[in-house]
Amino acid sequence: MKLTSDPKVAAVFENYPKGVKQKMLQLRELVLCTASETEGLEKLEETLKWGEPSFLTKFGSTVRMDWKEKAPDQVAVYFKCTSQLVPTFREVYKNKFNFEGNRAIVFKLNERIPETELKHCFTMALNYHKIKNLPLLGA
Repeated sequence: MKLTSDPKVAAVFENYPKGVKQKMLQLRELVLCTASETEGLEKLEETLKWGEPSFLTKFGSTVRMDWKEKAPDQVAVYFKCTSQLVPTFREVYKNKFNFEGNRAIVFKLNERIPETELKHCFTMALNYHKIKNLPLLGA
């Protein structure tokens, strides 16, 4: 997999507060690991959308992540709210994640991230346009 990264993304990660930065880098690493393990995914673009670290693929739906000062004890991973991604994640992983509407999975800074399950969610997002017509996105 070829990663193209906008240099401005690194600056965003560098400017997160210390405890936040560690959690955000963990989320980033999970996206990159998932992308490298995803069959048929040849290119991943890391960029900024609305000032937030975002990941784009040819056949996927954008994955964004961020920390906000208004909710200083949490970080979130955002998905396109009109997609079936978060409703599917809620159905499959209702007891594993905290959700914000149909757009985000939210993690407290002090909570352990269920990596296997989150990587599955990332796989669905990175392949969304290939699987969007499957029941439960093929989960």
